[in-house]
Amino acid sequence: MIGLISATAAGAAARDRLAAAWPERTRVYDGPVGDAVRAAFAQCEQLVCFLATGAVVRLLAPLLDDKASDPGVVCVDEGGRFAVSLLGGHGGGANTLADEVAAVLGARPVVTTATDAVGLPGLDTLGFPVEGDVAAVSRALLDGEPVALKADFGWPLPALPVTGEGRYAIRLTDRLVEPAERTVVLRPPSLVVGVGASRGAPVEEVLGLVEAALRDAGLSARSIAELATVDAKAEETGIVEAAERLGVPLVTWSAPELASVNVPNPSDAPLAAVGTPSVAEAAALVGGGELLVPKRKSAADPAMATCAVVRRPARGRLAVVGLGPGARDLLTPRAQAELRRASVLVGLDQYVDQIRDLLRPGTRILESGLGAEEERARTAVEEARKGRAVALIGSGDAGVYAMASPALAEASDDIDVIGVPGVTAALAAAAILGAPLGHDHVSISLSDLHTPWEVIERRVRAAAEADIVVTFYNPRSRGRDWQLPKALAVLAEHREATTPVGVVRNASRPDESARLTTLADLDPATVDMMTVVTVGNTATRRIAGRMVTPRGYRWQQSPRDGREETR
Repeated sequence: MIGLISATAAGAAARDRLAAAWPERTRVYDGPVGDAVRAAFAQCEQLVCFLATGAVVRLLAPLLDDKASDPGVVCVDEGGRFAVSLLGGHGGGANTLADEVAAVLGARPVVTTATDAVGLPGLDTLGFPVEGDVAAVSRALLDGEPVALKADFGWPLPALPVTGEGRYAIRLTDRLVEPAERTVVLRPPSLVVGVGASRGAPVEEVLGLVEAALRDAGLSARSIAELATVDAKAEETGIVEAAERLGVPLVTWSAPELASVNVPNPSDAPLAAVGTPSVAEAAALVGGGELLVPKRKSAADPAMATCAVVRRPARGRLAVVGLGPGARDLLTPRAQAELRRASVLVGLDQYVDQIRDLLRPGTRILESGLGAEEERARTAVEEARKGRAVALIGSGDAGVYAMASPALAEASDDIDVIGVPGVTAALAAAAILGAPLGHDHVSISLSDLHTPWEVIERRVRAAAEADIVVTFYNPRSRGRDWQLPKALAVLAEHREATTPVGVVRNASRPDESARLTTLADLDPATVDMMTVVTVGNTATRRIAGRMVTPRGYRWQQSPRDGREETR
């Protein structure tokens, strides 16, 4: 819960806007400010104070205990201009909260945490349990000192400016090790613990068995990703409570799914009881991986629980990111987050240049020139299969005439794929022209490099006959100068010569240009590969210098001044 505190009418107005935006996340604390701050500090995970920072510092000072347990605090000035991450930037989530508050209030987030200020991910913000000297290693990264990354296995980490050697180190491991001097240990969620239990098995027996199995194998319980069992045991109290105490999800599988898994120690007992010759080993192995602890029984007599431990293979992460049409403010926050999340960036060189400043230090960039789309797609998938966090970028939306299709054609289910939508060139151009896409519309690429012209022409003709607004991508290049005139001629068979046509070049970029013309007057020679051409349907009109396609077809001439209008 987020506690909201204010002292003045102006602060209360901003407070109430935030409360209205997040009704399930927030609680307003009224009354004397000191009492409100003390109550919220004790009861909430985070606070947003609509007060001067000095006042908040004085109120919080007597309450501070430990940065690992103190709530995160964001301070918003009464003018609503700034959202300042004041306390608990990483551990308390105040840095993220400042961004969220700023987005709701139209304020500017202020984050002074050193790593965030220079674009480095905080070692305690990677989503893993972290041990060791976080402050010293973070300071070494900030100071540019060599920091070695020692990983027992691959894992999709974000970009870090690490080296092969150094006095400081980041170790990624699920082994039960104590951090060495000047070392941080990251605990990835790499272990799956399969569990079986008789009816009524006490949680102490289940939990004690799991902890003993991990300890004897030299493995850290902080790297458990999940407990897994057969679905017949989904409500077995001992297993459910063990997962809750460990703070991990409980995943269940059907008996036929587990029976299909080849295990080293099958047994007739679970086969008779739940329909599979293995529960613990099969549940741990069903997703693949290395069996580190074979089936082991609890020490009780009779034993009521079994477990097995598997190190699951690291799944690489491929984010296919649409950068939008070019303007930085049309690059979505989600796209920016994925660019910062990646350790490897793959893309066309000119697109890489657009967002190079957004990448974290240490990001490996694999860029290539025009015409290497399939090669880039293969490279991105190969890098993800190595267990890395990869971003593959494309302009507009990566799924529209861009990199998502070739990448997903290469990818299989051995990696995680995340699609990040972007503003397309057609949408950017339409916003500049007015509202040409107000009714049914279609986008057609006139490039016949990958599609035979006969297929393209058939699609243009179908759109013409169906009276659909058409946006042409890749309309004309030096080597392809006849396709656009041919496509326009096909449309002209079904539309008036006065049909509005919008031509936008470099939509949203500094050298953007746009003009409205007609189907008869458009000169194809003025169009190039940086241009989007939108041809209206029979209902599209030019109104006040804008291109508008109505949502319906009930248009008529106004008897007053001859302008078209809707009813």
